[in-house]
Amino acid sequence: MSDFLKKFGEEIKKNVPGFIAVAISEIKSGISYYSDSALAGFDPELASAFNLEVVKAKLNAISALGLNESIDDIMITLSNQIHIIDVSDNNEYFIYLAVDSSKANLGMTKALLNKYKKDIAGRL
Repeated sequence: MSDFLKKFGEEIKKNVPGFIAVAISEIKSGISYYSDSALAGFDPELASAFNLEVVKAKLNAISALGLNESIDDIMITLSNQIHIIDVSDNNEYFIYLAVDSSKANLGMTKALLNKYKKDIAGRL
């Protein structure tokens, strides 16, 4: 598992323009399995913990409304950053990614995240 996560982190940092930080966390427990940041003051595990509450709230809303739906991703646009929460198909894990909005290529970023979220559900 650690080789997979190391490779994941290296590819995200190398291939995502404007990379700031990334974390992979389990939704049920909140455990972060991997995190990395390009900025010394940006704690991706802390950010992931707060964003876990966003994911749980949305999953609860979907359940309360009786919707037969699942979350693909949640995007939060700040003034200078974009935060993407990409939920695995089985709703067990999510990837939290922060990028600089002036440098981000969202098409490339989402394509990479979609590739990895499938692998994460099968390997963690």
